[in-house]
Amino acid sequence: MSSPFRSKIRQALADPILQLALDNNAERRNTARRTVYLSLPENLQAMRKKAHAIRAEVIANFDRYLEEFIANAQRNGFIVHRTQTASQSVQIILDIAARHQAKRIAKSKSMVSEEINLNPALEQAGYEVIETDLGEYIVQLRREHPAHIITPAVHLTRQQVGELFHEKLGLPLTDDVPTLTATARRVLREVFLTADIGLSGVNFGVAENGLICLLTNEGNGRMVTTLPPVHIALMGIERLVPTLEDLAVMLYLLPRSATGQKLTVYTSLIRSPNPGDGCQERHLVLVDNGRLALRNTPLKEALYCIRCGACFNACPVFREIGGHGYVGKSGQHTPYGGPIGSILSGGLFGYEEFGHLARASSLCGACREACPVDIDLPGLLLRVRAGKVGAPTSPKVHKPNAPASLKLGIRLFSLIATHPRMFYLAQKSAALLSRLISPASSWLRLPSVTGWGVSKDFPRPAQKPFRQQWKEMHHNTSISTPLLQSEEGDSRAGIPSASQPTQPENLTEWFAAEFTALGGQFFVCREDDLAQKIIAFLKEHQISDVQTWHSRYLPKDLIPTLEQNGIQVTTQANPSLQAGITGVECAIAESGSLLLPGDAERPLTASLLPEIHLAILRSQDIFPRLPEALKRLKEIKPPAAVLVSGPSRTADIEMTLTIGVHGPKQVVVFCLD
Repeated sequence: MSSPFRSKIRQALADPILQLALDNNAERRNTARRTVYLSLPENLQAMRKKAHAIRAEVIANFDRYLEEFIANAQRNGFIVHRTQTASQSVQIILDIAARHQAKRIAKSKSMVSEEINLNPALEQAGYEVIETDLGEYIVQLRREHPAHIITPAVHLTRQQVGELFHEKLGLPLTDDVPTLTATARRVLREVFLTADIGLSGVNFGVAENGLICLLTNEGNGRMVTTLPPVHIALMGIERLVPTLEDLAVMLYLLPRSATGQKLTVYTSLIRSPNPGDGCQERHLVLVDNGRLALRNTPLKEALYCIRCGACFNACPVFREIGGHGYVGKSGQHTPYGGPIGSILSGGLFGYEEFGHLARASSLCGACREACPVDIDLPGLLLRVRAGKVGAPTSPKVHKPNAPASLKLGIRLFSLIATHPRMFYLAQKSAALLSRLISPASSWLRLPSVTGWGVSKDFPRPAQKPFRQQWKEMHHNTSISTPLLQSEEGDSRAGIPSASQPTQPENLTEWFAAEFTALGGQFFVCREDDLAQKIIAFLKEHQISDVQTWHSRYLPKDLIPTLEQNGIQVTTQANPSLQAGITGVECAIAESGSLLLPGDAERPLTASLLPEIHLAILRSQDIFPRLPEALKRLKEIKPPAAVLVSGPSRTADIEMTLTIGVHGPKQVVVFCLD
């Protein structure tokens, strides 16, 4: 391992605050992930197999799917740029910014932008680039890299964030998380409203219709893709799915694996520029940067990754050293840490610089168990160790970087382990020798010079090898029934799989339960008393001005009744308005989500800018599950749409949940029964 890497490891291990933060983050994420998996519509392993097959199909037939995606995206109105290298990607974005005479760029989270070092290039060219994800904004103010692909500021305490905001933003010193979040909301709201360009990442591109999908919780992703006149989306070219049905599989798994949610608060589905809001021009930058070269190596399965970060939280090494600990031989930072990053870094950015990262793994297999796409991460790590890496700068098989003593030991072990008689004799000899070395203990005390011996001892080999024990047990017992139930359950015994919940019959009650669990408010009413209920709500909150959809998409006479009762109504975006009123195309009972289309007469800003979003839903438009809602989206084909699952939220500061970040603090559904 490289000296800078060792130095980073020692530094991380000596930091008690970092150790506590990493442990808390991992435990909470892992617990939430395991819990929310129980709500999947199918058995988890079946879903993982589906996701793996989808990603394998895309990578195996990549050229066809990419061509289809680009053609459909261009037909929709996207200006598509395909780039080979990081420098080409950066130059394309610089050219777009220069052409529009931009000054301020509001940026949502994008790991590809970290990969190509976009921010330093834009800043050097004189542009003001502002990260708008709360965690990313915090690390940007500290001039640091993200410490985790999902939780960028996981390494910081609330006290450190308070000191940072005091120094950079003039906030009186505090460690109150809601106050810190409200301050970021206030500062960044002005950024959203004045940005010349919005820049985002892309979670998935759908080949069959050219749509891009973004998942966020805070609302910043919606802001940067909705308000600025120009939107630039950065996408790794491998992030494709063939159809909306395949997208549904990914949406079942990605939020659950990343943040323990059935769906993120906002799932943006963008097809084209949207005349109903501010965005008039959309650019899609498809970044290769070594991915096609990696596709032609034994590491191609790494391209199946959907960037959920679950392997980070499961990995015992990452939980000790954190994201900042993963550095190259020369100390160069990599945007991708953890198990998958130890593979991608060597594959994309060069084995000579990053190949050693694959040695920072116990190969325990926890990463593969956590991976929602069932990537063979331990196997890929071994391939990197063996030097089977192709990269754009050196597409060849490298010499393994293992020490000579380790190579000799592995060769000797391979020789013994592949000859059963020799292996049996070695086991018996080791057991006999261990009794001579340590006759009074079941442990072999390792000397400290071995490195491991400082804190670890080795168990004494068993006198009776497992093979012999198994032979005797099999001879003396008859195994007639399995000791453990399979994950699929036993239908004959009436035991369902734990991950296959039964579907409630009443969809309205199911939706209401899920929606209110997310922090939403739910009221059932008749159409003839809807207006009075909304008026009463608005007066209770002292609201007299609202933004709404066009009246044709709302219940008849609602707008005139509001106006007759002194409520000023507009379809134009206004950041000073406290409430927005929209209809709902359909809702999803299993996740408590609302599907809102966006077009000239149904502005997405009505559900985004105000602090309170009032949504009018008809009970017959509630679907049980996600695929049915995406089927409706496929039929209506709006320029943009969003799935809203409760009020905006964040847990970027010490994993403390805070409601109301960049999007509405309250979401209220009036359901017409």
